Amino acid sequence: MTDQRVGSKSPAQATSPDGGAGSPPNDLIPGENEDVRDDGDSSLGTDAESSTASMSASILEYRQIQGRTFHSDRFTVDYAFPNDQKQLESVDITHHYLTLLFGNRLFLAPIADDVQQVLDAGTGSGIWAIDFADQYPGAEVIGTDLSPCQPKWVPPNVRFEIDDVTESWTWDDGKFDFIHLRYLFGAIKDWTALYKEAFRCCAPGGWVESAEANIQFRSDDGTADLAPVLDLCTRLYDEGGQAIGRPFFMDHLQPKGFKEAGFTDIKTMDYKVPIGGWAKDPNLAEVGRFVRLTLENDIEGYTLALWNHVLGWPKDEYQIFLMDIRKALRNREIHSYFTVRVVYGRKPE
Repeated sequence: MTDQRVGSKSPAQATSPDGGAGSPPNDLIPGENEDVRDDGDSSLGTDAESSTASMSASILEYRQIQGRTFHSDRFTVDYAFPNDQKQLESVDITHHYLTLLFGNRLFLAPIADDVQQVLDAGTGSGIWAIDFADQYPGAEVIGTDLSPCQPKWVPPNVRFEIDDVTESWTWDDGKFDFIHLRYLFGAIKDWTALYKEAFRCCAPGGWVESAEANIQFRSDDGTADLAPVLDLCTRLYDEGGQAIGRPFFMDHLQPKGFKEAGFTDIKTMDYKVPIGGWAKDPNLAEVGRFVRLTLENDIEGYTLALWNHVLGWPKDEYQIFLMDIRKALRNREIHSYFTVRVVYGRKPE
């Protein structure tokens, strides 16, 4: 696999051929002038009332926290992000910037063109499953999530079901040709157990892909130090993840979990993801503008439960925290980024 460095005209990735942890590339270069225009996604929008799965009324008894809705207690009280419209909009924008980051690709694993059975575990708004089903009309795509928050109108070859990926999977051994896992950080207690379930349900010769962000804000030129609130945000996720037993910083667990599960041909790609349109490379600048839009759209949803209800930090300081985060996101002098790690592997024939 070709190693394509961040800052070039190609998608930003660094590959570790042995499946180990590839070091993030170091040439994410700031441009002279940031294009500060914000971009939206006209496809935003979901319908929280639809699902092909059989539902009991308890599934729709969402928890209410300060006007935001979270997944039903039927499954977990520990998942820290909401499932309402505001959060789902950010999920859809995230899907867009990741697609751009990956070179207008929905995935990186070398799956077969005639892939038949596909699982998107933890599908969220369902946007990845829908796009994949459109791109592969011959495949049957299943998306699972804790809440029935996916849209009503979907391609005929995709369906959504209620399920918790942290429990034992109900699928038969070897059912799926491709299993897609993305942005489950903060939701999983045992990553190795998750990958072992994916291995069991993957067909021989099939592929599993896991894409996770390390949401520690950093910079190569030290400009992240201009906003101490970024370090506070890292502390929020570190201590919050420990408190709920579901780590937010787990990219180091991906290659290890894949190996322990039994996968072969494991590949690891690391990406630097700019926050804001400061990158010199135009594609990365575009990615960065959508990243900033994602965070600005619902920074409250990403932090509310952890700050106020998990860690119990001073509530009178929370609004100041939100204000400082927004200032940092809009500060053109701060060249901050986080990293995304993609790991995929094949189940032996």
